[in-house]
Amino acid sequence: MSQAAINLGTTVKVTRVRERIPQDLVNKLKANNVGEVTGFQMTDGSGVGAVVTFPDGSSCWFFDDEITPV
Repeated sequence: MSQAAINLGTTVKVTRVRERIPQDLVNKLKANNVGEVTGFQMTDGSGVGAVVTFPDGSSCWFFDDEITPV
């Protein structure tokens, strides 16, 4: 990832979202945009995104430039 090392278990803040996302996820991020990295996912064959799990148990993956360690 391009910023400080983000590993499994790192607490991160979602700072922006590049893609359109469902309204319920928008509402969750407005309420609490901090979660824990619980995995990684190939994004487009050349990049890796981080799977972030939030305190309510929901999870979503984000591009590396959309999250920052806290």
